Amino acid sequence: MCGDGSGHGHCPIGRSATCGCMDSRMERFIEPCLLLLLLEKPAHGYDLIARLRDFGFGDNQDPGMVYRNLRRLEDQGAILSEWDTSGAGPAKRSYEVAPEGRELLKAWAEAIGQNISTLKSFLDRLGRLEF
Repeated sequence: MCGDGSGHGHCPIGRSATCGCMDSRMERFIEPCLLLLLLEKPAHGYDLIARLRDFGFGDNQDPGMVYRNLRRLEDQGAILSEWDTSGAGPAKRSYEVAPEGRELLKAWAEAIGQNISTLKSFLDRLGRLEF
């Protein structure tokens, strides 16, 4: 149950603006998304937050979730960061994928492919039923 008081029960697709059902699933999916974005090009946190919209992370995305995941990926050795002091304004941390991050992204791609196959099988079976 959502527990958001909306009365709509289970909410696998986030039927209300206050529903938090998808938050934990999306937080896990942010990892391969960040790795892919950084593989495309090194970036700062705010740039990554903006580009995550392409993967279903909305405008009200919690920046803290992004930075927590960046920090965790860096602690795991999947990404590297350095301070960028060029340009006007305060220094910004720039992130890029490390070799370990490429391997992690390959593992994510395999897992996502398997999940797609499983979900397709589910939808095919459901489509054969009348309900």
